[in-house]
Amino acid sequence: MADAIALNILHETVKHFDKDAPRVDLVGEEAITKGLQAVGAVPPTGQNLYLSTLAADLLSNAFYYSLIGGGKRKNLLIRGIGYGAVAGYGALKLTKPLGLNDSTVTRTDKTKALTVAYYTLGGLVAAITIKALRQKSKFVTDSLT
Repeated sequence: MADAIALNILHETVKHFDKDAPRVDLVGEEAITKGLQAVGAVPPTGQNLYLSTLAADLLSNAFYYSLIGGGKRKNLLIRGIGYGAVAGYGALKLTKPLGLNDSTVTRTDKTKALTVAYYTLGGLVAAITIKALRQKSKFVTDSLT
């Protein structure tokens, strides 16, 4: 969850200061709206749509980035960077084929680079958090024995 929170804080902050910032939030809002409409449900609007998108983003990112914890401990940081970069690349390349407007993440070269950088940072934060939690867990376990 730490990675998802860091990613959203970064995104929400930068979008207010940089016109080229990726607007992944708008892609998420479109995805929720179209997804709910496809099953005959009425999608939320306004603040409720924003909050629904934020919650879905936090949960999906937390789940995805938790996968970084699988595998060997020594490759954790590399895995975090790799998972993050793949997620960023996926945000660039999968949006349009999924029927979503990709202009909010592909508008300029800077926007594309920031999109990949955000997700890569999220992966790195996840890896660092997982590493710290494992070390704390080992310390507690060793202290109890």
